[in-house]
Amino acid sequence: MQLARWSIVVPVKTLIRAKTRLAGAAGPYRADLAVAVASDTVAAALACPLVARVVVVTADPVPAERLAALGAHVVNDPDRGLNAALRVGAAEAVQLAAGDAVGALQADLPALRPRELERVLTAALEFDESFVPDAAEVGTTFYGVRPGIAFRPRFGGESRARHLSGGAKELALEAIPSVRRDVDTVEDLKEAEALGLGPATIQIAPHILRA
Repeated sequence: MQLARWSIVVPVKTLIRAKTRLAGAAGPYRADLAVAVASDTVAAALACPLVARVVVVTADPVPAERLAALGAHVVNDPDRGLNAALRVGAAEAVQLAAGDAVGALQADLPALRPRELERVLTAALEFDESFVPDAAEVGTTFYGVRPGIAFRPRFGGESRARHLSGGAKELALEAIPSVRRDVDTVEDLKEAEALGLGPATIQIAPHILRA
């Protein structure tokens, strides 16, 4: 049986707000790092065999242009918070393809591997609503719903607990480290580098890690 295809929604902050926890280490490269990380995340998602489209939600024209050039469908962020942005993206995804599953993916996964994302999306189709916790097992890097199921993301802070309490199935999969390794700190970036950074991030990371 042919597996359902996915629309993946990726929220991208305005550059003035992006990667603020890395500001001290990244210095003048902070904005470039944010765009590079988002670019590698989107490119890897688009390369996943189960992904039909990536819908980027952003209010910043710089990443919007860069990510559109990669093939993303870009919509404007209403600036009402992360989960509101994701709902806007999901609504657009349903307009584009009502029969596809819809997933939300954090924009800071610079080591993301298409085949690892494929494992996640394949497993997610077994449940109405599911998610993948981050490497720290506190937050969430992926949340998805099957076609026709209400899209109810609960990202931000201790979102793993909120997704669990809301009834979403936690996908406890092996061999998906690149899907779980989001980057908020220098240590996170070092761990992502060990996994293998995408081509855009690998151009910027040395300025930060070996400054």
